[in-house]
Amino acid sequence: MSAPTETTAREAKASVQLDASRRNAVRKRWALNVGWKYLLAIVVIFYAVFPLVYILSASFNPGGSLSGSNSLFRAFDLGNYQALSDTRYWTWYGNTLIVGVSAALGAVIMGAAAAYAFSRFRFSGRRVGLTALLIIQMFPQALAFVAIFLMLLSIGEVFPVLGLNSKISLICIYLGGALGVNTFLMYGYFNTIPQELDESAKIDGATHAQIFWRIIMPLVTPILAVVGLLAFIASFGDYIISKIVLVSEDNWTLAVGMFQWVSNQLSSNWGLFAAGAILASIPVLVLFLTLQRYIVGGLTAGSVKG
Repeated sequence: MSAPTETTAREAKASVQLDASRRNAVRKRWALNVGWKYLLAIVVIFYAVFPLVYILSASFNPGGSLSGSNSLFRAFDLGNYQALSDTRYWTWYGNTLIVGVSAALGAVIMGAAAAYAFSRFRFSGRRVGLTALLIIQMFPQALAFVAIFLMLLSIGEVFPVLGLNSKISLICIYLGGALGVNTFLMYGYFNTIPQELDESAKIDGATHAQIFWRIIMPLVTPILAVVGLLAFIASFGDYIISKIVLVSEDNWTLAVGMFQWVSNQLSSNWGLFAAGAILASIPVLVLFLTLQRYIVGGLTAGSVKG
């Protein structure tokens, strides 16, 4: 009886060892194929979320400095948010929204009109125009700062509304600077819309304006949403051009105005700056979440045809 018992015990022990080796192999295979992705995702999430958590903690710090924010949420005081009312923050907020919304709407309309013309019409200079837009957008905006300032200074002597310290002139600069990129981005998407739709509408007596507004525009909603979102974010957070164009404090945008709070290291108020940054992120966040379902389709649909 002892021999069969020992044999059974050895077989059971061997089976347990085999199961353990199999589990170890499965774990090792999982770590090599999948596990490292989770570790990488944790690092990326931490890298992306930590600055947001830190700035949120700094906004509740009544000391107004970042040195006291090393311990996250050590203090919870709404004084920085209340102190925003004692500044011109909400005036800057309104100016930023006006400029951002106007630049986004203008970029969508101008880019869509230009892309429709290049996509649907065949005219003299079409290829040269596309090439010129491609070449112009390759140069950085830093090269145009001096030219923009001198141009607005000269125009302001004749038409003050389009000169320096004008939100209208700032919007026009944003529209002109982004026209080339937006046109190319929309051009590829417009080419994915079959031209048979245009021809059918023409047979039914539709004009080019009716085809553009009633047929094409509803079909290219994803790319319109993407262009509008990108134009809004770019103008909402721009500092350099806004600083050059807008002179008076009443016309400043958030980027220009809030920078003054931390530009002087002796009197920097980082708590106030953090509170303003948190509130300033709300329109961008809401717009991004609203248009999120269009972003992937709008960016990729026109990238393989055109």
